[in-house]
Amino acid sequence: MRAVVVSEWGGPEVLTETEVERPEPGLGEVLVRVHAAGVNPVDWKTRASGGLIAWGELPQVGWDLSGTVEAAGPGVTAFRPGDEVFGMPLFPRQASAYAEYAVVPARQLAAKPAGLSHVEAAALPLAALTAWQALVDTAAVRPGERVLVHAAAGGVGHFAVQIAKALGAYVIGTASAGKHELVRSLGADEVVDYREVRFEDVLSDVDVVLDGMGGETAERSLKVLRAGGRLVTLPGPDDVPAAVPAGLRAEWMLVEPDQAGLREIAALVERGALKPVVETVLPLAEAARAHEIGERGRTAGKIVLSVV
Repeated sequence: MRAVVVSEWGGPEVLTETEVERPEPGLGEVLVRVHAAGVNPVDWKTRASGGLIAWGELPQVGWDLSGTVEAAGPGVTAFRPGDEVFGMPLFPRQASAYAEYAVVPARQLAAKPAGLSHVEAAALPLAALTAWQALVDTAAVRPGERVLVHAAAGGVGHFAVQIAKALGAYVIGTASAGKHELVRSLGADEVVDYREVRFEDVLSDVDVVLDGMGGETAERSLKVLRAGGRLVTLPGPDDVPAAVPAGLRAEWMLVEPDQAGLREIAALVERGALKPVVETVLPLAEAARAHEIGERGRTAGKIVLSVV
């Protein structure tokens, strides 16, 4: 089968398409014929240096996938050959999704939303699950709360805006001026141009901040929280502010495979409350170009590789 592999940590040029042996599903696993693979910042950050992700063996790449079950291993009852599925299996261990086939634990997948193409569905898992687990499981957002989403037009951000809105929150997003229309179309009640103003100078009484930026953004976000406010930061544990004022909470969160969460996300999609924004679609052979585009930091929504 065709697969994208890396020979060493480095720039996008280390990603190459080659032929590898097709895997076979074991106990509790399914073989998925991958139709599309999502591309995420963690993909290129890990490719560059190994990051904090436990890859196991070099060298296949990618987590997000959408495809069709080709075969089911012993003991699998959740899916049968022909079922359309999506997920981000095995994270943070490598899932080798940039390939024609992937073997994954059956219980880390969910049925693909019927109204989405495989390209659209592949844009969902890692970013949408990150937003879901941050807002629902970690911050426990309640109806009527004020939620600030940084980088609201990005991969995680554009899903977070929609999920927070579906939870009944008043949603504020930060984005450059050119992306304000998109962020508002996703349901944001208010958008702040972070290039023109410091968000802490114009915002206050926020209940939850979802920070996909880290660094000083996390520190500054504490200033806009009201008593009982929660900051959830995503880049890494070192981005949690060292000093958190009494009455506030700040946590780092790493997304986990989550079949229940995937089903909730699919339900939001099917009722029209959540939609992926796919800015760029490239063939599998152009995975290096996909990483180059992503590393520029200007993408609205997601980049997806078409494998079929």
